[in-house]
Amino acid sequence: MRQLAERLGLRPTKRLGQNFVHDANTVRRIARLAQLSPGDLALEIGPGLGSLTLALLSTGASVLAVEIDPTLAEALPATVAARAPAAARRLTVLPSDAMTLRSSDLPEERAQPTALVANLPYNVAVPVLLSVLAELPTLRRGLVMVQLEIVDRLAAPPGSRAYGAPSVKLAWYAAARRAGLVPRAVFWPVPGVDSALLEFHRHEPPPGPATRAEVFALVDAAFAQRRKTLRAALASWAGSAPDAEDALRAAGIDPTTRAERLSVAEFARIAEQRPLTHT
Repeated sequence: MRQLAERLGLRPTKRLGQNFVHDANTVRRIARLAQLSPGDLALEIGPGLGSLTLALLSTGASVLAVEIDPTLAEALPATVAARAPAAARRLTVLPSDAMTLRSSDLPEERAQPTALVANLPYNVAVPVLLSVLAELPTLRRGLVMVQLEIVDRLAAPPGSRAYGAPSVKLAWYAAARRAGLVPRAVFWPVPGVDSALLEFHRHEPPPGPATRAEVFALVDAAFAQRRKTLRAALASWAGSAPDAEDALRAAGIDPTTRAERLSVAEFARIAEQRPLTHT
C-alpha cells in the first residue's frame, strides 16, 4: 500500500479522513461478516487504495465504489485489474462526494446497491451514513467501520448514556448493533482513536403520518437541551411550554420525561401532535 501511495504521490489527509486498512485479515473479516453473495451490489464509500474493495469482490458480489479523491478514484480500476483481473468487470467507480450522492447519480447500467460495506471517513461518518440511507432505499443492510465511540452512539438503546439524536435517526431506518472491534494497528496512518464495526438491517419507519423531516426536527429540538424535561426542551418547537405539554400528553408521553428515554416510535407519536399545537 505504501508503494502504491508513493507511486500516486499520495499522503493521507485528515481533511478527507483517510486512514487506509492495510491488514488482509481485517478486510477478509469484514467481507465475511457482510455476508455478501454474487447477487449483491455493495456500495463502498471511500475505497481508498482498494484493500477492502478487493476483499468485497472476492465474495462474488459487484462493488460500486464512491471516492471523493480524484487520484484514488482514477487508480482503483487499475489496482483491481492488476490484482484480481477476473473481478474487474464487477467494479464500478464513481468519483463523487458521498454526502451529495443521489440515486439518480448511479450508473444506469448497474442495479441499485443492496448493501453498504465501507471504512467510512471518521470525520463525516454519521452524516454520510444517514444521507445514503435516506437517498438509497434499496440498501437493506450494511457493515461499516467507524470510530468506536460513534458506533456505540449509533447503536445505543433508549435510556443509555450514549443515546442521542444520531441513535434515534439511525433507528428510523434500521436496527443496529456493534459487530466487533478493530485494532488501531491495521490502519495506515495509525489513528488516534479506537475503531469498531457497526452492523445494521433496514426496517420500516414508525407508523403514522409524521414525515422523516418532521420527526428529525423534533429530535433535534429535544436533544438540543437534553438535560431539560421534554416540556421545557420542546417549548420552542411547540410554541410554548404548555403547548409542548399538551402535545406530549396527547402522544401518551409524560411531560417530565427527558429525550434520552424515548424511542423513535415515541418521537414519531409526538411529531404527529405538532399541527394541533403550533402553526
